[in-house]
Amino acid sequence: MILYHLGFDLNYLGWLHQNINADPLWLTARALILSSFLFTVGASFALAEASGVSRRTQLARVVKISAAALLVTAGSWIAFPNSAIYFGVLHAIAVMSILLLVIPQGVWPACTLGVAAIWLGNGYASGYFDQPALAWIGLMTRKPLTEDYVPILPWFGACLIGYGLAHKMVRHRGFEVLQQLRPRPRLLCWMGRHSLAIYLLHQPVLLGLLIPLTALLKP
Repeated sequence: MILYHLGFDLNYLGWLHQNINADPLWLTARALILSSFLFTVGASFALAEASGVSRRTQLARVVKISAAALLVTAGSWIAFPNSAIYFGVLHAIAVMSILLLVIPQGVWPACTLGVAAIWLGNGYASGYFDQPALAWIGLMTRKPLTEDYVPILPWFGACLIGYGLAHKMVRHRGFEVLQQLRPRPRLLCWMGRHSLAIYLLHQPVLLGLLIPLTALLKP
C-alpha cells in the first residue's frame, strides 16, 4: 500500500507519467492491495468474535474507524477539493463492520454471500445507482470523481470470504498452528497492531517529504 501510494504521489507531482486510473498494472495492484485489506478485516472480525470480544467493543472500534474516515474526507477535501474522498476504504470498512454483525457465522454462509457480492458488483450496473446518495452501494455505470472509491459491491465480497474462512480456521484450530510458527517478524507484528495509524499517517509523511523535494529538484 505504501509503495502504491508512493507511486501515486510521484505521478501526481510529475516525477512519473502514468495513467494510474486506466493502466492494467496499476489497477491490478490496487485490486490486490484492497482485497487483502478487506479480507483481513473480515478475518480479524471473526477472530474477535471467537475470542469473545463484546459487541460494545466492536461498535467502539467502528466509531474509531468512522472518525478516521471523516479525517480522510476532510484532508482530501483540502488537498483535492474537486475530487475529495467521501466513500473510501475506511468508510467502507466502517459500514462492512456493521454488516458483519448480522452475517451468519460459518464458512458457507459468509463465503456464499461473498462470492455473490463479487459477482453482482462486477456483473451488474444500473444508471439508477449513479445518484450520489447511492454511490456507497456500487453498481454504478461510471466511477464518481473521487480520489478513493470503495463501494460495498463488489468489495464486501473479499471481507465476507475472509470472515468465513477465518471462522473455519478457528473451528479447526488453524490459528493455533500459525501462532506456533517461528520466527514472527517483529516489524510486521508491530505494523499489524498499528495499521490504522500507519494508514492515516503514511500519506502526510510521504507528501511532506516529496513536496519540498520536488520544489528543490524539479525544474
